[in-house]
Amino acid sequence: MKSRFAPSPTGYLHIGGARTALFAWAWAKKQKGQFVLRIEDTDQKRSTQASVDAILDGMSWLGLSHDEGPFYQTDRFDRYKVVIQQLLDEDKAYYCECSKQRLQILRDELTEKGEKAKYDGCCRNKNLDSGVVRFKNPLEGLVAFEDAVKGKISIANQELDDLIIARSDASPTYNLTVVVDDHDMGIDTVIRGDDHLNNTPRQINLYQALGWSLPEFAHLPMILGADGARLSKRHGAVGVMAYRDEGFLPEALLNYLSRLGWSHGDQEIFSLAQIVKLFELKNINKAPASFNQEKLIWLNQEYMKVANVKHLIKHLAWHLEHQALDTSAGVALELVVKHLQQRSKTLVEMVDGMKMFYQDFNEFDETLAKKQFKDGQPLKLLFEKLSLVDEWVAGNIKDQIKQVCTELEIGFGKIGQPFRLALSGNGNAGNIDIVAQLVGKNKTLARLQMALDYIAKNA
Repeated sequence: MKSRFAPSPTGYLHIGGARTALFAWAWAKKQKGQFVLRIEDTDQKRSTQASVDAILDGMSWLGLSHDEGPFYQTDRFDRYKVVIQQLLDEDKAYYCECSKQRLQILRDELTEKGEKAKYDGCCRNKNLDSGVVRFKNPLEGLVAFEDAVKGKISIANQELDDLIIARSDASPTYNLTVVVDDHDMGIDTVIRGDDHLNNTPRQINLYQALGWSLPEFAHLPMILGADGARLSKRHGAVGVMAYRDEGFLPEALLNYLSRLGWSHGDQEIFSLAQIVKLFELKNINKAPASFNQEKLIWLNQEYMKVANVKHLIKHLAWHLEHQALDTSAGVALELVVKHLQQRSKTLVEMVDGMKMFYQDFNEFDETLAKKQFKDGQPLKLLFEKLSLVDEWVAGNIKDQIKQVCTELEIGFGKIGQPFRLALSGNGNAGNIDIVAQLVGKNKTLARLQMALDYIAKNA
């Protein structure tokens, strides 16, 4: 059994494409078959190498490895030429010389009458030897097929026109190349977005004209934004690598994508292995799915909480380099990651939380400083006590904080909040005893002194 993912390299790998790739990959793995990656680059005016790279990078980051490919349609032009000539020789295709102007007039006239705008077969029987090549679509009968998601679909051939299978420069068009490729590559199941559903009857007629067996078709519902409109840039990031940049783990994104239109009871969290085991085409919802950014963030946090620290560090590498945060000096990165993973929603948030351990700062958040640094006595006493601590561990640090509270007869907040601000500069820190341990004794005391200097300056 074989399935495939066949994107056009005219932009980034978008969320809808990534879900299609995931479903096609999962179905192949479930059937113990092969997953094929094909780059449909026949639109040479719009296809770019940058887009090819974006697709390959996205698939690699997601971990959806292909068993065959990547194949490029531009490497197969000789094969398409043979098939087009075969259709011409068998009188199943013909040349058409209709100008763009005539076709536009025809479309306008049909639209004005309230009829479907389609080619009228003007050149069908002219026996021309140049121009575009059109497929002779059957004039009668129905095209009927059972879609694995949509169910039974049928359309009258009268609703279809003679589609162009080769342009005037002899380059093949999508509907021809996809049929040839899926046949030649032995694709048993074609899983794709339902924006291709209108093409399927035309492609089925091509299969039958060539005497080829049909694959199974499964058309996935589109993904909508929270407002019910088709997902687009205005809803936020829609390119897969943009989610990498925003700090999401690939397994969290895959898990989320699997739930966009597919379900297994009420289960929300799936490993990739579980998706493969449980995935069934029949369980894909027919209705469009809604993308919910908040749910993705929640899911990502759940994955971060339980992730292996080394796995998080692997995915942190890009973010650390991107933000120019050097973690080679100071406390071990593993300890910082372990401390932050329970409270970080994304890898970007984790990197922001890491900065206090590896970067010094010269000022405090002014709004918080005015609120928290009113009384210097608690911090002064804490500074004195921490200076005498020999074994710099969280337990000993916590004991000194408690002693300050006891001696000054104050609640924890009176010392905890100012200390948190002194350590971080922005007040964003977790358990201050652990944070202080990770920051180290010298830097902790230096930051407390900076806080005391601020208090003295603004007294």
